[in-house]
Amino acid sequence: MRNCMTTFFAILLTLSLAGCPYAYSPSVQIMPQHIKKIGLRSIRNETVFSGLEDKFMLRVQEEFTRGGRYPLVAEDLADGVILADIKRYINEPVSYDENNIVQEKKLWVLVDIQFWDKVQNKILWQEPNLQGIHRYFVESRPGGISEEESRAIIWDKLSRDIFKRTIEGFGSVTGELDRKVPQGGPIGKEKIGSGQ
Repeated sequence: MRNCMTTFFAILLTLSLAGCPYAYSPSVQIMPQHIKKIGLRSIRNETVFSGLEDKFMLRVQEEFTRGGRYPLVAEDLADGVILADIKRYINEPVSYDENNIVQEKKLWVLVDIQFWDKVQNKILWQEPNLQGIHRYFVESRPGGISEEESRAIIWDKLSRDIFKRTIEGFGSVTGELDRKVPQGGPIGKEKIGSGQ
């Protein structure tokens, strides 16, 4: 028995000295094989600021077209559909000069994202409160930008996050708050319906 234990520890020592590390590595969650084409439902804007959804939708479409791995098609032709709702849009001052004039602002956008597997009629993943934040100096400052330019930076970030989450592994989380991969079951009728 003593020889067995000595041999066991000798093998462990040899493996550790030989540079054979053991580390836990979770398996990558990839898109199910039955999903060949992706659709993007018209983005819903639940804020009081009109028009946000149009430029955001264009930017998401550009990201998926550039990625090229899955064709972006009309929803009725898609195997999986991205559903997005703009929930909050806040642009607030964060610093002032000595005359109480705004010098810097923070733009903060919250978006709820879901990926609907149309073939199996279930949500593969959902990420409420995916956030885009950009702090910027106002136009009157050297190097400052407009709110619209700041918004474009956020649309870029969120579009890349949505692409990464969808294509590179639906298990990769990017949001800051509540996030999860559902345990199955069909999605609610309010999302399945024709469009919005």
